[in-house]
Amino acid sequence: MVPSYANFGGKVHGGIILSLMDKIAYTCAASHAKAYCVTASVDSVNFLNPVEVGELATLYASVNYVGRSSMEVGIRVESEDFKEGLCKHTNTSYFSMVALDEKTRKPVEVPGLALQTESEVRRFIKGKYRKQAKRRYAEDFEKLGAELDFAVEATKLKKENCRIKLPK
Repeated sequence: MVPSYANFGGKVHGGIILSLMDKIAYTCAASHAKAYCVTASVDSVNFLNPVEVGELATLYASVNYVGRSSMEVGIRVESEDFKEGLCKHTNTSYFSMVALDEKTRKPVEVPGLALQTESEVRRFIKGKYRKQAKRRYAEDFEKLGAELDFAVEATKLKKENCRIKLPK
């Protein structure tokens, strides 16, 4: 990681790490699908440890789960201070990628996964459950918005760290 990647705190900027993650997710998904792929969504990205300028960042990616045209790519980022011989886990995230026909930009079917180890089977199952959980969460959140009673909910904000200053 070079100095131009540094944020105001002297660490590698999170946006640089996210950009690298997106690139490796694309490469992994496109290699599997043998097609152009786009990022559909990114699960939460937790910054577990900072990446220091001068460290070597290594990104590991695997296609964990495939649907008809979508794939979940799991990404793990590690940084290494090779002078000290110290390696640390900095990020893990899951990218949902969709394979597209380059001309029509319509989704295309992707090959299935050949699961050859218990770890691959476990990652596939977890990917399937993550996809289902994201779908349920989106549906529940949509319902919440439709059913929300503004006046009732606003009264519940008294214990929150905010002040309501609506025009009268």
